[in-house]
This record gives sequence, C-alpha cells and structure tokens, in this order.
Amino acid sequence: MRKAADEGHRVVLVVATRGELGEVPDGFLSEGESLWQRRVEETHAAAEILGVSRVEFLGYHDSGMMGEPSNDAEGSFWTASVEEAADRLAKILVEENADILTIYDDFGGYGHPDHIQVHRVGKRAAELAGTPKVYEATINADLIRRGREEAEARGETGFGPPADMKIGKPESEITAAVDVSAYLVTKRAAMRAHASQISEESFFLAMPDDAFLGAFGVEWFIREGQGPGITEKDLFADLTG
Repeated sequence: MRKAADEGHRVVLVVATRGELGEVPDGFLSEGESLWQRRVEETHAAAEILGVSRVEFLGYHDSGMMGEPSNDAEGSFWTASVEEAADRLAKILVEENADILTIYDDFGGYGHPDHIQVHRVGKRAAELAGTPKVYEATINADLIRRGREEAEARGETGFGPPADMKIGKPESEITAAVDVSAYLVTKRAAMRAHASQISEESFFLAMPDDAFLGAFGVEWFIREGQGPGITEKDLFADLTG
C-alpha cells in the first residue's frame, strides 16, 4: 500500500469487521474502552503510515476463529449474505473508480472465516462494479517450507508458523511477486500500530532484520487467468488512462 501511494496511486482500505473478538492481556485497554474502539484507532494509525487516503468499515461483526460458535452468530461476517456485502463494497469501488482490488486467497491465508469471506465478497463486488483487476493476496507456502528446512539444517527451531499448520498457497499457483523490500521499515511500523494484535514479543516484530526481509520483502498474489508461474511484478503495469 505504501509503495502504491508513493507511486502516485490513490489507496483505499476497506475493512469488513472491527476485530471485536480478539484477545488482549489484562490491563491493555483503558477503563471503559472496548477492544473494537482500540482496533479502529489502530487501523487508522496504520493506514496513515501506509499512505491510505480513505478507510471504510463495512460494519460486520468479527466471526472469530474457524469452528468457534461465534462463526454463526447473528451479524457475523461469516453469516452475511455475499451478495449484500458485495453490494456494499461495490458501491465503494464505483465511487473510487477503482482499477485494482486486492482480496485474500480462497483459503483466507490461514483459514480464518472472515478472510475467506473477504475472498468471496471481493470477487463478487468486482464483478458488480466492473473492477478490471483482482489480485488475491497470499502467502508463499513453499518459501516458508524452505525456510524451515534451512533453519532446521542449522540446528535452529521455532521457525515461523507450526509445521502442521496449513498456510498460504504453493508457488505453482502464485502469479505475481511484488518487491517491497524498500518498505520494510514502514511495514514494521504499520504492524506496531496494531498493538492489540501484534506485540513487540511476537514472531513478526521479534525476528532479526535479515529474517524479516526474507519473510516480508516480497508480497505474493494470484490473479485469475495469469500464469503458470510469476508473470507480473507490478500490479499497475498494464493500466492505462
């Protein structure tokens, strides 16, 4: 997002929920403060760091992790009508005359129900709005696997997510790779803005700079109709007008 903003593009962030069901340590919130209030503030703070021009919340409730009773609660994003939610998003896409929409992949990165719903709603919204390019942000599962194997060969443990956790997509399905290595300081600052989700002791912020570069220096996407293999390195390359 910061890279796109610095290159002169208008960046708009649309958020489905306010993250009401997250967990924070005792005493983290101020007296009388709700978690959703803190997360809205954090979202705006991160958006400013990333050069976002507009932030919109669609108004759905956090569904919690997959398999929890909260998935099926009234008002949760997971239970929302895809068509109705897509219409809300499509209105924003039309207002902005959006050239590109980025969404999650069909597994939601790691199986989070709200991320999966973002995929479904986003694809339909792009159809309704006529948004020409849709990219599914994903995680390079093979890169994580290789990193874990290399770490284990050095006698290191605790690399990345658990080995049995399904996460991301194989390289064979990825069609775009964007080099964002020049923006790692910005990326870490935006992560720190989300203090209720990412603590200083977290995997994301505790890792050394070289490891952070390897994990987050490239952003991976899937675009329907592209590939096989990496065919794009700039999401805006073929836009005209």
